[in-house]
Amino acid sequence: MAANKDVLKKLDEILESEVSGIVRYLHYSLMIKGPNRIPIVKFFKDQATEAFDHASVIGEKITAFGGHPSLKVEPIKENNKHDVMDILRESLEHEKQAVKLYSDLLKLSLAAEDVALEELARQMVRLEVEHIEEVEKMLQR
Repeated sequence: MAANKDVLKKLDEILESEVSGIVRYLHYSLMIKGPNRIPIVKFFKDQATEAFDHASVIGEKITAFGGHPSLKVEPIKENNKHDVMDILRESLEHEKQAVKLYSDLLKLSLAAEDVALEELARQMVRLEVEHIEEVEKMLQR
């Protein structure tokens, strides 16, 4: 199976973002304080695990296309704001970026007429949008 350079480049960007998400969400889980700590820590640890799962799927797709998965991690900005609401807002921005990356992959898959890649991209867009919806609900007072 072969993919064009644009598809492989986008898959590498996604992989770097998902690996970044693992680090990001683990960090968030460690920084949560206060009476609601336990369920929020679990939420962020679950997000880290899901980012790992996504990175694995994307890495497998890269190698299936004959590519070499990136070892880079998308840089993570540390704003030193560790209030739960600040962390959730940061998380929301990360999720919105993920939707953009997967939407870009969807466009490339349509152009390449790769139905399997298209289905993967659609599934990931749906999952990331669901994350956005969940975080938006968590941000409501």
